[in-house]
Amino acid sequence: IVDCLVGWLVFDRILKSSDQVNAQINSVTFYKSVNKTLDGATEVASKQKAEDERKALIVYDDMTLDELATKLEKSMNSSLKGKGYLFASYSIKLGLDPYLALAITLQETGCAYSCSALVRTNNNIGGLKGSNGKYMSFSSLDEGIKSYLNIVYKRYYSKGLTTPELMNPVYAESTTWASKVNNYIKSIKAK
Repeated sequence: IVDCLVGWLVFDRILKSSDQVNAQINSVTFYKSVNKTLDGATEVASKQKAEDERKALIVYDDMTLDELATKLEKSMNSSLKGKGYLFASYSIKLGLDPYLALAITLQETGCAYSCSALVRTNNNIGGLKGSNGKYMSFSSLDEGIKSYLNIVYKRYYSKGLTTPELMNPVYAESTTWASKVNNYIKSIKAK
């Protein structure tokens, strides 16, 4: 009887230990599951926060200023190379469509390939002339770009001439000017 009792106590002890071990395993499994769920929730929350922060930085066409500058930069060659951020930020500051601003510049300067001599020597982006009828000269390309964008905004865009078609009769003598500018816009958007 003593042997049976001792055997039963040992067996009972083993069962309790086994139950305790199983409880501990279940507990660890549960906490791992909770942590995994929390990690997943944290990751989702982190992604959502990053997306919310990005949305707060959207400036144009579902892009941040940096994304827009990079997009514009892809269409810039020659003297304009590296001026994507200036075009993006200054156009946004003025309230001017950045695609239109760059497209007109590319049409007027040949900078889609190699900028005109006027751009290279005078930093004159749009063939701007002073009151004396002579081509203007700017101390830097940035100054020339800003001056040109100011004129496009003040003389055309702010007066409701916001598309190449609306601008064409007032801006250019050529009846094909608007379609050429629109082709540049399509090209810029596609890059």
